[in-house]
Amino acid sequence: MELTIHNLEEIDRVAEEFLKAIGDSTLVAFYAPMGSGKTTFTTAITRVLGVSDAVCSPTFTIINEYKTAGGESMFHFDFYRINKIAEALDLGLDDYFYSGCLCIMEWPENIEEILPEETLKVSITVNPDGSRTLRW
Repeated sequence: MELTIHNLEEIDRVAEEFLKAIGDSTLVAFYAPMGSGKTTFTTAITRVLGVSDAVCSPTFTIINEYKTAGGESMFHFDFYRINKIAEALDLGLDDYFYSGCLCIMEWPENIEEILPEETLKVSITVNPDGSRTLRW
């Protein structure tokens, strides 16, 4: 599937379409270069889900937890600073991945070998006109 974000004014609508399109998938891995909008799109997803907390990239904390309007947990991971699989395993990832909660991952390349098979792999491409295309 594919969705395009033409501008920031429509990002929440695209995030809502994305959530509907992925259905019951809870493990979502965003593959994209630095500055392509992974955190910006994750922020749009949190708005659609009614998260009221400020959203930021968990580059240093590695994991941020948010509560949706329905009171459910949502986890946002940034594996950019993970250099060894052992570092990721020390975080207790299985507990998060199999919690049934939505898990959004940035820089999943760094833990590729331990991603569950059911992980939805989404690429974000920056187009020449500045729009972003999501493909999965």
